[in-house]
Amino acid sequence: MTTESVLRPAAEQQYAAELAALAAADDRPRPPRWRMSPQAVVTYVLGGKLPDGTVITPKYVGDRRLVEVAVGTLVTDRALLLVGVPGTAKSWLSEHIAAAVSGNSMLVVQGTAGTGEDQVRYGWNYARLIAEGPSEAAVVASPVMTGMREGAVVRVEELTRMPAEVQDSFITILSEKTLPIPELGIQVQAVPGFTVIATANDRDRGVNQMSSALARRFNTVVLPPPATEDDEVEIVSARAAQLGRALQLPAEPPALEEVRRVVRIFRELRNGSTVDGRTQLKKPSGSLSTAEAISVVTSGMALAGHFGSGTITADELASGLLGAVVKDRVSDTAAWQEYLEAVVKERAEWRDLYRACQDMVG
Repeated sequence: MTTESVLRPAAEQQYAAELAALAAADDRPRPPRWRMSPQAVVTYVLGGKLPDGTVITPKYVGDRRLVEVAVGTLVTDRALLLVGVPGTAKSWLSEHIAAAVSGNSMLVVQGTAGTGEDQVRYGWNYARLIAEGPSEAAVVASPVMTGMREGAVVRVEELTRMPAEVQDSFITILSEKTLPIPELGIQVQAVPGFTVIATANDRDRGVNQMSSALARRFNTVVLPPPATEDDEVEIVSARAAQLGRALQLPAEPPALEEVRRVVRIFRELRNGSTVDGRTQLKKPSGSLSTAEAISVVTSGMALAGHFGSGTITADELASGLLGAVVKDRVSDTAAWQEYLEAVVKERAEWRDLYRACQDMVG
């Protein structure tokens, strides 16, 4: 199946040419079952240029040392836990690291309140179980069991959304590198190369605290929000343009000025003050993450392409901004109105955005 025939290609599909070029040029030592050396993995994530002129596009904009620590953790016998507020590219980074290390980023356990132990350990083919009784052929392998057998990276998304008893299923897996199947009296032993990259945040509702026993099995790397406005503008511009191509939106890539307006609004409301520090603001209840800024710009591209001139204007941004900021109808509406009157209205170059946002509110 080609990347053009699926809505969201996996990282190893979308960047297959870059991964192949990096692996071919990589002459450094590789850990067991790794597709490339740790240094090459970092180059794939952060971008660079190979001796043959191949350009590796950046997948993550951030502190190089954080990425080196994350990749270095996977070389040891400890699992990696990426922690950060929503929208700090935890899942994005884990996917690309898994793609570079194992060539497969799709061994994923998605954490939710309904995630059960069978999704972490194993399940059963009940037709065979009834017909033949317990046997290895009746076992349905989870992504974790598959990763242990193949020596691959397993991704665990939103670990702290799982019930505590399901989280603790990882303790034996991470400490002993085995997965017991007591019904058969056997255990699956992990081969070299197996490791886990988990993500978690403590800002969303419905989070279950990790036990200290499980936390000790992880090396934790905290991913901060983009350090500067320019960094965030770069991330939003690149991802919005990429999504626009993937979704075949008939709109021009967003102008940097429009992206910067969205990013500045989000950063000011997140921080509770204007960029110059002169005006204190009410903080909305939402996270106003970089991921949501990408969504606002992408939504604007869809509106501009299908219902507008093909170029994003304030009118296309207004509805996305309202939906991103106002999560609580009462408190967030008050915070948004205050921001419009105290900040947006006073910026002469933002008058078009002020009128468009007032039309949406009113």
